[in-house]
Amino acid sequence: MNYRNIFLWILRLVPAVILLQTLYFKFTGHPQSVKLFTMIGMEPYGRIGSGVVELIAAVLILIPRFTGYGAILGLVMMTGALFFHLTKIGIYFDGDPVLFIYALITFICCAALIFVHRSRLQTAFMVTGKKR
Repeated sequence: MNYRNIFLWILRLVPAVILLQTLYFKFTGHPQSVKLFTMIGMEPYGRIGSGVVELIAAVLILIPRFTGYGAILGLVMMTGALFFHLTKIGIYFDGDPVLFIYALITFICCAALIFVHRSRLQTAFMVTGKKR
């Protein structure tokens, strides 16, 4: 295995682990998770719905053939998370910036994965740049 493959697997594992780790709190109705989604007015459906989408994104990220699609889902989800952190929740939720940092790390990793897989994604979405 060369260094590029190792780097790509790290880029896959980091966001997947972060996404999967937060699922426990969302799916069990942990008080901190309920409080967070109540603050943004999306409790309980936003909590459960975002958990389902994040689960799908994490699984897709770990399957090399579908990494780009999972990264797109992850990037969209983390864009929403960062938006709410910057507008309603704050960077320090319950005095701790960990959730914001996790969202930022996941966002960066997913953006990098999309960049790495851009040619496959362009082919899949038939983006050619040619005018019809």
